[in-house]
Amino acid sequence: MSKWYIVVTMYVDSCRTKGAKGKTYTRHLLREAYRENGQVKHRTIGNLSKCSQREVEAIRLALRHKDDLAALLEVVESAALEQGPSVGAVLVLQGVAKQLGIVQALGPSRQGQLALWQVIARVIDQGSRLSAVRLAGQHAAGDILGLESFDEDDLYANLDWLCAHQSRIEDRLFRSLTPIDAAGLFLYDVTSSYFEGTHNQLSAFGYNRDGKRGKMQIVIGLLCNGAGVPLSIEVFPGNTQDPKTVAAQVRKVAARFGGDEVTFVGDRGMLKSDQVEDVLEHGFHYITAITKPQIDTLIGEGLIDMSLFDHRLGEVSTDDGLRYILRRNPVRAAEIDASRDDKLTALRGLVKKQNTYLVEHPRATVEKARQRVEARCKRLRIHQWVAVGASARVLSLVVDEAVRVEAARLDGCYVLKTDLSSETASKDVVHDRYRSLALVEQAFRTSKTVALEMRPIHVRLESRTRGHAFVVMLAYRIVQHLAQCWRDLDVTVGEGIAQLASLCAIDVVMGGTTTCAQVPTPRHQVRQLVDAAAVTLPDVIPRTGVIVATRKKLASRRATR
Repeated sequence: MSKWYIVVTMYVDSCRTKGAKGKTYTRHLLREAYRENGQVKHRTIGNLSKCSQREVEAIRLALRHKDDLAALLEVVESAALEQGPSVGAVLVLQGVAKQLGIVQALGPSRQGQLALWQVIARVIDQGSRLSAVRLAGQHAAGDILGLESFDEDDLYANLDWLCAHQSRIEDRLFRSLTPIDAAGLFLYDVTSSYFEGTHNQLSAFGYNRDGKRGKMQIVIGLLCNGAGVPLSIEVFPGNTQDPKTVAAQVRKVAARFGGDEVTFVGDRGMLKSDQVEDVLEHGFHYITAITKPQIDTLIGEGLIDMSLFDHRLGEVSTDDGLRYILRRNPVRAAEIDASRDDKLTALRGLVKKQNTYLVEHPRATVEKARQRVEARCKRLRIHQWVAVGASARVLSLVVDEAVRVEAARLDGCYVLKTDLSSETASKDVVHDRYRSLALVEQAFRTSKTVALEMRPIHVRLESRTRGHAFVVMLAYRIVQHLAQCWRDLDVTVGEGIAQLASLCAIDVVMGGTTTCAQVPTPRHQVRQLVDAAAVTLPDVIPRTGVIVATRKKLASRRATR
């Protein structure tokens, strides 16, 4: 019996597979389907896996009309142009993430791509995982980032993945820094973020920096390099005291980020005696500030003279190798003095109010009125130099000017303490390094306010809380970089992102099917933002037809596809 076969069709076979470690691989094969002895068989003509997505889609389009090239020309001529989704913001943020090494650190796996989208979504529009899914459809995230369909459950699970791989990702990011940026100066500070609910696994009652009494919170520690670039973020239970978080950071620096010479910089509430010992045991140096009671002690011992504060920077060295850098900030001193005046004015207003009440209510007792004023005086912390007197049912304030002058003696004064030698770092260098802590505070302000909105934290599990904080840290690195790129354009990062989001693709529709999306030439303002960020926009984006929808709507959208 003779064999015979007829070639039926040639097509592009695409397949996406997942490896043992979760890495996703995509391959494209040019294949033929034919019938041999009554059976349909397939054979591979060539491997197209190294072709770009646009090239693969072009081959598909050509094969679809291979029998009638004239029809293909008619389809092209009859192509309709429609407004597509927003592409400008995602393209620029993806380009910046590549420049900073974030894309490489997250990796090419599906989980890495989902994490990248969470970071980009946090920069574009802050919100929950549910809102990030809705945002993906508006900004063509699936087409640009090469993502398959996902919903909010995938993003929640991705937070677990981020928590499990955080150390590896942070290490990759640290290695991507230039040698100057990776130099051995580390800044560390903590903040807190409160919850409206009570069910987060890390939440607890503690010292609330947001002034939200009765709210549970988490404590967040941020480790930065000397330039203020975040290196690592860690979440602690809400009742963790600031000094208790330092040991973990010292171990982290020693094991992962350390070098020949490492200097740890923390404020007066962070690096106390126990923490300083930990730093020294690891062979590190430190820069911190001491408290006012400690300054008073040094003055009493004669080690520090008040006249040193009259200089721009004073310095005192001890026999055991410690150095104290002294400075008085006149602006801060004036602010403290004005605050005392405001408190005294407020207290006088209360005295006037109580005296009026005593006149209008003969049965009211003077002692009760005086107790109210004294209680307010203690809350304002001016009771050391203000006394409350009473005579003939009239209250009065007695100000001890001598005590007030003594209380103002150290206004605006601060003293830095370090074990760095003068040969290693001059007093100006030590002072500048300590002032670099303001960069960490700036990171907290950006992350906790409208720019990135660390809270509300829409998760409960410990791993997802840590993953959420890590996403915010990575997003801050992008915002920090864009702020530097756009500093001369008179635009905030938020305003710049909004302008980029206005750049929408132009969908090319052929025969009722969207084949690709053209990226139009940006207007002048958008072009300035793109150029300043050093990002090159593509001409065309392939439309893969990926549906990104929330879990409730995905089933209905698939049914109508």
